[in-house]
Amino acid sequence: MAEPISDKQVVGVLRPFVRATGPVVDALREADPFGFIAGEREQAAKVEPKLRQKLLDVAKSMKVPGTRAWAAMNVEQRTNWWINRVGRVTSLVTAVPGLGGALADRLPVQDTLGAASQGLLLCAIAGEHGITGTGDRVRLLAWVLFEREVSPELAEGTAADRAAEDAETEKLTEELDESSRKHGKVTFKAVARTLWRLGRSLLAVTDELEKRPSGRFYHQAIGMLPVLGMVGDYLGERSGLKRVAKRAGKWFASEVSNART
Repeated sequence: MAEPISDKQVVGVLRPFVRATGPVVDALREADPFGFIAGEREQAAKVEPKLRQKLLDVAKSMKVPGTRAWAAMNVEQRTNWWINRVGRVTSLVTAVPGLGGALADRLPVQDTLGAASQGLLLCAIAGEHGITGTGDRVRLLAWVLFEREVSPELAEGTAADRAAEDAETEKLTEELDESSRKHGKVTFKAVARTLWRLGRSLLAVTDELEKRPSGRFYHQAIGMLPVLGMVGDYLGERSGLKRVAKRAGKWFASEVSNART
């Protein structure tokens, strides 16, 4: 029988994971990854000045990172954006293995991708709440995804731990760095590939992945069916993300309460 996974092992996996999510979240938040603003500007260059200004005004009014509308949104609205807009994309990526039905469900692919997607969005939401420290985000992920109460001291790691995890973090963000060198920006393709790398990094704590918030029993039932499994898995991942957001809300509230006492 395998030894139970310790908090130290979980922290050892989550610290480079959290550090690697930073560039991904920054790319999604600041680089207009979905091309809304850039696309409008490209179209605007082809039309007369008055219509051009209208197109640019529309782009700036879109509720996406980097726009005036985004700057005017509160924390709850931004959190909902991450869960409902970006979450749809990550859920779809996670659900693709569901095309194989029950066979794919016997493999850890979906759990690793699902946990990586949830962890990525948790780090994004943490940023909207002003939680920027690696140790704090590690505690958040451990509590929400794995139902573990990790001490701040352990989550923070030692100087030796941080030096050792540099190489792993660099490996996880390799696609992002290459994209920046080649294209001058982080592409969606690079983000997707990085998500796969993040998922693979969680294989070291495979037994913990089953604890992450997931869909209802009927989502799992549909997920067992060939082809239709993708639909069930997608709906299940979307349901799981809503549970992630609720659990994260409780954690944030607890942190605020503890800071006041």
